[in-house]
Amino acid sequence: MGAAIIIRGENWDAEMNYQRFFEDAIDQLHAERRYRVFADLERMVGKFPRALWRAGGRTQEITVWCSNDYLGMGQHPDVVKAFQEAGGRMGSGAGGTRNISGTSNPLVELENELADLHGKEAGLVFTSGFVSNEASISTIARLLPNCLILSDELNHASMIEGVRRSGAEKKIFRHNDMAHLESLLQAAGRERAKFIVFESVYSMDGDIAPIKEIADLAEKYNAMTYIDEVHAVGMYGPRGGGITEREGLADRIDVIEGTLAKAFGTLGGYITGTTAVIDAVRSYAPGFIFTTALPPAIAAAATTSIRHLKASQVERDAQQRQAAHTKHILSAAGLPVMPSVTHIVPILVGDPELCKMATDRLLGVHGIYIQPINYPTVPRGTERLRITPTPFHSDQLIMELQSALVETWNALGIPYSTAGRPAVAESERIVPLLVPKSGG
Repeated sequence: MGAAIIIRGENWDAEMNYQRFFEDAIDQLHAERRYRVFADLERMVGKFPRALWRAGGRTQEITVWCSNDYLGMGQHPDVVKAFQEAGGRMGSGAGGTRNISGTSNPLVELENELADLHGKEAGLVFTSGFVSNEASISTIARLLPNCLILSDELNHASMIEGVRRSGAEKKIFRHNDMAHLESLLQAAGRERAKFIVFESVYSMDGDIAPIKEIADLAEKYNAMTYIDEVHAVGMYGPRGGGITEREGLADRIDVIEGTLAKAFGTLGGYITGTTAVIDAVRSYAPGFIFTTALPPAIAAAATTSIRHLKASQVERDAQQRQAAHTKHILSAAGLPVMPSVTHIVPILVGDPELCKMATDRLLGVHGIYIQPINYPTVPRGTERLRITPTPFHSDQLIMELQSALVETWNALGIPYSTAGRPAVAESERIVPLLVPKSGG
């Protein structure tokens, strides 16, 4: 007999089946077509974006079209060399938290490099972009008395978690709606502490925040600002400082957050700001204090990548050219390319089951890997394929992608639609441009 269980005053003689709750939760994901399947991939240095895919006991070479390694810096010879040399000298791990022997010299150099990248006094590195957002937003808001957080409705889950963990009052403003944001700021009054958190590039739609207007409102109503530049650092600006650098606005934003795991091709997240803000987060954020530091080999590789992209425009130019070419070629085929002014190329499917079927067919039939983007990452009815062209996706690969998508749309009966298709500006018409050789 199982132990007696008291539920709402009733004595039940039953044995708790713990596994059933987890099985039911997974069954619900399957029923809603939201269950995620991970592809077993092996990236190959020198052949990016080609990779080996292992499934069902077989291995196949495929093309990856959804990598966040936007510029292929994860395979750049100088970055790989820095990683190998630092690992050979200092070993594979950091050896402790930042406070307990984990602050390596490569990590100190990395934080200085990041502060310089954004024109800030100091930088602080975390083990991931999720942690940097969650820990920083929650800590800053907790340290501000009676803080009101104003958060864009399309902010990333890591930002939402930071807002929630702060315990502060929050108001959600409609996406990029400055009139709505101003009404909330005005209602709060100038005297109350206010913290505006938003992104520069929103990665599912590829649109950009009105950063200048937000900075203007923050100044007008005495608010503090925090921008997530994870999809923009390395990609925009003359030195890869992101949209804030490109638009000359970095000095008007209090905290700039970014990642090392996308355009810089390594791992980790970070914030930059004044010495006082960075020191406060360093001293009070549990997500920073109680976790092992980033390994020195990764820190050295990240610093090398950042330094390279500060000096080189080749990768950014080639990536922008290939992104524009991809939008043009796919739109010309009648595929429902959603509007995007950035390197993100979303293609609307609008149904979770069809989205999953499309990605399965692209991989199994055409050797093309694009992960489906379904709810809750995007709203129901806007399920999509999210394509991220890199400098290494050649014109030939783009034509192969077009053919595969058209075949898949026809085979599965996915609707073609011109709704939401971006007009291809004259500046996006294709001109010859040398693409970096694979491997950097």
